[in-house]
Amino acid sequence: MFIDIHVHTRIFEGPRQDSEFGSYFATPEELIEKLRPQGVRAAVALPCVNPECSWVIQSIQEILLAAERFPDFIIPFMNIDPRMNTNSPEANLSYQMRYYMERGCKGIGEVSANLPFDDPLMENLFQHAQANGLSVTFHIAPKQGGFYGIVDHLGLPLLEGALRKFPELKFLGHSQPFWAEISGDLKEEQRNGYPKGKVAEGGAVVRLMRQYPNLCGDLSAGSGHNAVSRDPEFGYAFMTEFQDRLFFGTDVCDPRNETPLIGFLNEAVEAGHISREVYEKIGWKNAEQLLGL
Repeated sequence: MFIDIHVHTRIFEGPRQDSEFGSYFATPEELIEKLRPQGVRAAVALPCVNPECSWVIQSIQEILLAAERFPDFIIPFMNIDPRMNTNSPEANLSYQMRYYMERGCKGIGEVSANLPFDDPLMENLFQHAQANGLSVTFHIAPKQGGFYGIVDHLGLPLLEGALRKFPELKFLGHSQPFWAEISGDLKEEQRNGYPKGKVAEGGAVVRLMRQYPNLCGDLSAGSGHNAVSRDPEFGYAFMTEFQDRLFFGTDVCDPRNETPLIGFLNEAVEAGHISREVYEKIGWKNAEQLLGL
């Protein structure tokens, strides 16, 4: 029954190697073959339009074509780079947003432009997303240059500023520098990794989710799974407290990627660590509400 809030795919023919590390994006057929047997009934496909995170820039039309070919599985998102349409903080990004909304796109992401949250270009993107009622799935980078993702510092002060400035915009947090902030003892050198061990009180993500109802959590990838599994008792309590704003995801890019969150959630509900209601909300009901399904 899962709805996966975060996958990537390519359908156009070309080199199978999409990066210097030997990885490549799954085709829609490979996604379906991998995820359906694990209980995933539909998946949100996020186009990679930001040059910082892709050797081959992907068009939104490719994702729309995938959704057209596999309408029972692929849910399309648009991705708007804040530098699009004149590279100006005055750019009318609503024009593009409305165009893709009319063609079925349900949200924006994964935004990975390597600019700070408070850059005027980024704030222009947030302003237009809020005006059009679109959620934004974002990747955080620990600094500008050498990384992909929106830039923020230890403690996520720039994200907090955006949450405050755009209170009607739903932000879906993702990536290592976001989920590492689950713990209050995080050090700068740990931000882009997968910290282990007990979660200390005072984590920025917990504080921000309590204070700002427009902050949500995308639990995909190793970073999301690590956040709730490194200290299971904390993870069960965290998922219960924020059950209305957490979203199951895998972040399958390469068909060889693992999907550990599925087993963690299934085991948690079977053992009674989380309720069936929490499981269903995180697994698919929150996504149904967010996406209007």
